[in-house]
Amino acid sequence: MLDLWYKNAVLYCVDVETYMDGNGDGVGDFRGLSQRLDHIAGLGATCVWLLPFYATPNRDNGYDVSDYYAVDPRLGTFGDFVEFTHLAREKGLRVIVDLVVNHSSTEHPWFKAACADKDSPFRDFYLWSEEKPADAHEGMVFPGVQHTTWTWNEQAGAHYFHRFYDHEADLNMDNPAVREEIERIMGFWLQLGVSGFRIDAAPFVIETPVGPDKGKMHFEYIQEMRSVQQWRRGDAVLLAEANVLPEEVGDYVGDGDGMHLMFNFITNQRLFLALARQDPKPLAEAIRSLPDMPEMAQWANFVRNHDELDLGRLSEEEREECFRLFAPDEHMRAYGRGIRRRLAPMLGNDRRKLELVYSLMFTLSGTPVIWYGEEIGMGENLELEERTAVRTPMQWSDGPNGGFSPVGKDKLVRPVNSGGEYGFETVNAEAQARDRDSLLTWFERAARMRRQCPEFGWGPTELLDLGNDKVLAHRCRWRGNSVAALHNFSPDKQAVSLEPLCEEGTRLVDLFEDKDYGRLQRTDRLELEGYGYVWLRVEGK
Repeated sequence: MLDLWYKNAVLYCVDVETYMDGNGDGVGDFRGLSQRLDHIAGLGATCVWLLPFYATPNRDNGYDVSDYYAVDPRLGTFGDFVEFTHLAREKGLRVIVDLVVNHSSTEHPWFKAACADKDSPFRDFYLWSEEKPADAHEGMVFPGVQHTTWTWNEQAGAHYFHRFYDHEADLNMDNPAVREEIERIMGFWLQLGVSGFRIDAAPFVIETPVGPDKGKMHFEYIQEMRSVQQWRRGDAVLLAEANVLPEEVGDYVGDGDGMHLMFNFITNQRLFLALARQDPKPLAEAIRSLPDMPEMAQWANFVRNHDELDLGRLSEEEREECFRLFAPDEHMRAYGRGIRRRLAPMLGNDRRKLELVYSLMFTLSGTPVIWYGEEIGMGENLELEERTAVRTPMQWSDGPNGGFSPVGKDKLVRPVNSGGEYGFETVNAEAQARDRDSLLTWFERAARMRRQCPEFGWGPTELLDLGNDKVLAHRCRWRGNSVAALHNFSPDKQAVSLEPLCEEGTRLVDLFEDKDYGRLQRTDRLELEGYGYVWLRVEGK
């Protein structure tokens, strides 16, 4: 029997270097993360997703990997990593890790060998051109920060290709030796106990970027990775970072033989447009556009993550609507398409809106993904560059450095948010754990309730017309059971018709308030407060 554990999971994403310092050197590490596993398990998460922790020059938050088979010494040893995975399993937590194989660091031994000798077998691990191509100023991932996709290397006597920064050279995935090496990397970490991989920049990994076949997509590479992984560990998963159009999703998930999980960028971007307009219509349109998933595949729903909030799929006018409300100052934006802020400041720290948005994340069909610190409403530090603004240390207490590390401020890997509405003195996990009305307590209830409603994980989202265009209503059915969720996008109280939910003498039970509405008539109505929401179990006679 297949173990589709991810269908009813709750993922929690951690940047090890900013989560908890366990050895007192100012950098988060695996010892510190192990000490805080009770927080993650207590939150209701079932799986920890780790950002890159490999050996790295650390010029791009670890996404510039210099050794795929090594742990960054700043974060600990292999022993610390294995101890962490062991403790995670004891607490019922799986672990998935970032697989960053679109590119490597230019400090990687492969790249150094490729530069030193044109006849090296590693030369063909990368993409080269003696002349700088005419389109070198097109296709940058970070426009405004990055100025070319081809950079000259004096030792190599050629330009090398890079979609990202110039210190991250793209790997040549069309080279079978590269794909074989990636499979060895996967096998190595699976053997050490991980339950799968988040595939960074998945569309780039499978695309031929240069040459006569430029733009060709090799979806068979996904199937190769899936096959190798399944042989090594049958319950391991692949989670794709792929911001693609609805009609392209099927190529990534296949017939259940491709990616297990796809980040739902489609609804994520339209959610923020709906919030800006106080109108759920853009989100409803996005939900209707989603393709059907094979049973083996699943959406991964998120609100914010470790990158900028990418609004690149919106029109220029729609993007400006979101910018005006959520990122009114230019320094709050990134790369012309995104917002480098956390959710709480974007929504003015309005508790009603925060609960509304995260309630949607937990109830839309799919697997919810939480970025660390969102459960307590952390803010960003816009003095930090680019996406680093949302990667500040976790705020554990109102003690020195927010409980993250005992060292002096000048030795911290990154400044802790201090002072003001979002500083650790005001926003921290310790205080919220003691407050039954805190955002953290709400997250714990929501995650627990989500796991008690597998219909949200297994059942497709069915939109309902309740006669009020300010309220998004949807239902998920699975194995004869039915749950529904109603979300009011208006600041004003709204009434809805319950007729679509009151079939043949059903009754509705409020899952958050534990309120039984009894046997309802088709003419009954329900009122939602401004930005209010309700989760309902629909029970038969």
